Amino acid sequence: MRRGWLAVTGAALAAGLALLSVAPAHAAERKPVTILLASLPVGPEHVGGYERSLFRHWIDADRNGCDTRREVLIAEAIAGQSVGCDVPGGAWLSFYDGVRTEDPATFDIDHMIPLKEAWDSGAFRWTPATRTAFANDLSYPAALVAVTASSNRSKGDQDPATWEPAQGRCRYAKSWIAVKFRWRLSVDTAEKAALQRMLQGCPLLVVVPQLADTQTSS
Repeated sequence: MRRGWLAVTGAALAAGLALLSVAPAHAAERKPVTILLASLPVGPEHVGGYERSLFRHWIDADRNGCDTRREVLIAEAIAGQSVGCDVPGGAWLSFYDGVRTEDPATFDIDHMIPLKEAWDSGAFRWTPATRTAFANDLSYPAALVAVTASSNRSKGDQDPATWEPAQGRCRYAKSWIAVKFRWRLSVDTAEKAALQRMLQGCPLLVVVPQLADTQTSS
């Protein structure tokens, strides 16, 4: 059964890449996000086995003294200048609800694709190293976002079929699709339908993500 799923996933990915005519090196290329969505494998979610501890975060991948949380806060600051791992005088804007803060302690760093959603969509097959890379993905800006703690906890482990932000609907839907494409994760039918609905009236171009290096457990 596992080999069959992998074959279907691989075929869907190959078809998607052919449709996109994009190689991983062309990360700056822009395409309609609907093309990325059409390339995602569709199927039921995996059930069971998830534990948050299976995704190690926040790490200091480049060993510069700043862990992933701090790296995202530095990258997303809309005011202030970074000093070491902090942003004195910094400000941040949560696109989920439009709330601005000068106190980063009131913001969470949200995994655009919640860790449990990633697990259920294919990460249960990954090696621990791949799950760690996913949980600390700084290479594609949409993967991790600084948002209010209240909006992040409202979202929880939900997907677009059951949750959407008060603001930034288009950005949320496009980011969700792009990150799933980057990590070769599947969507279920309700999730895909919700994303198609959310995209109505949205500007559709999105930067095509470079495909992540994913390794599966034997």
